Amino acid sequence: MIKLLFSVTIATFFTAFTVISFTEILDAFKKGDAVEVAKFFDNSVEITLAEKSNSYSKSQAELVLREFFNSNTVKDFEIIHKSESVGSQYCIGNLKTSNGQYRVTIYMKQKGNKQVVQEIRFEK
Repeated sequence: MIKLLFSVTIATFFTAFTVISFTEILDAFKKGDAVEVAKFFDNSVEITLAEKSNSYSKSQAELVLREFFNSNTVKDFEIIHKSESVGSQYCIGNLKTSNGQYRVTIYMKQKGNKQVVQEIRFEK
């Protein structure tokens, strides 16, 4: 009985932590805040834009995202779909910017005790 209670407590803790992290990232996207989004980057992040796709270090990925947000002022970010499986989650949303709308996919994975962003795709 104690093992079951312990397992439920741990699962609840990680689920709550995951939801908080994901919500914070989505809020940062709504603001177009690359610095805030980058707090959740893994050591290496794949970013796909219309004109380029590459794997970047955490600091390089922040610069690429900041450049994107500077060129495309964010007006709104609306979640279309999000899903979760053991140790990972993703979200698909519409990012409305000053230069049009982008379909954005964000992939996250559990790494240690936190969720980290491993990939972001922007499709016009």
